[in-house]
Amino acid sequence: MPYKRIVKALLYPPLAVLLALTPIGAALLVFALVRLSAAAPVSILSYLLSAYLLAAWCARAPRVLSAIRTFRESNRLWLRWRSDERLRVRVSLQASLVWNLLYGVFQLWLGIVHHTLWFTSLGAYYFCLAAMRGGLFRYTKRHAPGEGRRSELILYRRCGKSFLLMNLALALIVFYMVFWGRTFRHHEITTIAMAAFTFTSFTLAIVDMVRYRKYDSPVFSASKAIGFAAACVSMLTLTSTMLTTFGEATDPRLPRIMLGAVGAAVSLVVLAMAAYMIRQSGKRLAEPNEKQNENLPQGAKNGETNERYEP
Repeated sequence: MPYKRIVKALLYPPLAVLLALTPIGAALLVFALVRLSAAAPVSILSYLLSAYLLAAWCARAPRVLSAIRTFRESNRLWLRWRSDERLRVRVSLQASLVWNLLYGVFQLWLGIVHHTLWFTSLGAYYFCLAAMRGGLFRYTKRHAPGEGRRSELILYRRCGKSFLLMNLALALIVFYMVFWGRTFRHHEITTIAMAAFTFTSFTLAIVDMVRYRKYDSPVFSASKAIGFAAACVSMLTLTSTMLTTFGEATDPRLPRIMLGAVGAAVSLVVLAMAAYMIRQSGKRLAEPNEKQNENLPQGAKNGETNERYEP
């Protein structure tokens, strides 16, 4: 029947057409939501186009998922990425290190230009993250997990002590938010997108902390602890942004109470994590087998061989 062919052609357009229309529809929808009224012709067009694109992608979803599954099962690079935990940790550390350095330099520049400790505190916080991740990346570049158990524990304890220093910068950030009212303000759409990203990052950080415990590697655990601390502070800045963006009609005392409570919770979480890392590393370093392995060659500690790490 002709109408069946028409419906099939509409639901299953060429992939190139679908890929070309998707960013156009997204941009048109954002423009309509931000600049136009709901009854404007362009707004109605954007709603219809978005609904069509959503239906077309849903109809094509089984084919897309099948193609992705085939790619994952046949691509050697992807198989290596999935099987090599060390590679994933190194890439994650390197990307986070570059981002933290760039963002820290930007915040420090803002602090110098505006002569305020607000941006300087943010810069110091991100520099602390970069320093911790840089040390872990340098170690993972030279050693596989488990090659130097004592060295990993020392690095793990050092990261715990760094969390104590980082908490000072965090305390300054909370102080500026609560007492001086220094917060972030964004458009509603931007704030919603930030919320989705922050909650996703926070959830993934918790999942990674739990998942990487099975490798019993202090370096892996430290890298995921850093990611969790960064996600906690992102939650704090998101709280500030949402209260500033959506809280104009509320009690003026509510933002300070909320920011104070969330800031105190984040600070306590970071302190508890730092105390746990310092205590656990010190306890394990004091064990007799760790003391005996202190002067052994790198590959001979704890009865290890020179075999490379295999996840």
